[in-house]
This record gives sequence, C-alpha cells and structure tokens, in this order.
Amino acid sequence: DIVAVNDPFIEPHYAAYMLKYDSTHGQFKGEIKVDGNNLTVNGKTIRFHMEKDPANIPWSETGAYYVVE
Repeated sequence: DIVAVNDPFIEPHYAAYMLKYDSTHGQFKGEIKVDGNNLTVNGKTIRFHMEKDPANIPWSETGAYYVVE
C-alpha cells in the first residue's frame, strides 16, 4: 500500500485532479477525496507532503516501510 507521497511543487487538490484525469492512462474510475493534506483513494488514506527536503518528513509516522524517490 502507498501510505505517503511527497511533491513539493503541487497542492493535494491538484494531485487528486491529475490522478483523476491522467492524460496517459485516462480517467481514473475510482473515488478520490482530499481532506487537508490527506488524499483518500478508494477508501485508503495517503498522507500528502510538500517538502523540498524529504529528510524533513516524519516517515516513521506514516507507517512507511520503504521510501522511493
């Protein structure tokens, strides 16, 4: 499961829009919601960070086992 995403250049609402209307893969048929800095995709919550330095993100609080950049 994906538990967190970091993108320092976009807001969570725009990330949700890009997922919903991807120009390569087409429109996402699932459910996407934004609540503050959380994206909920098909009922699973993903914490959205906008940090330029990923070392500043409290990854252990997200429940992440692996971090991929």
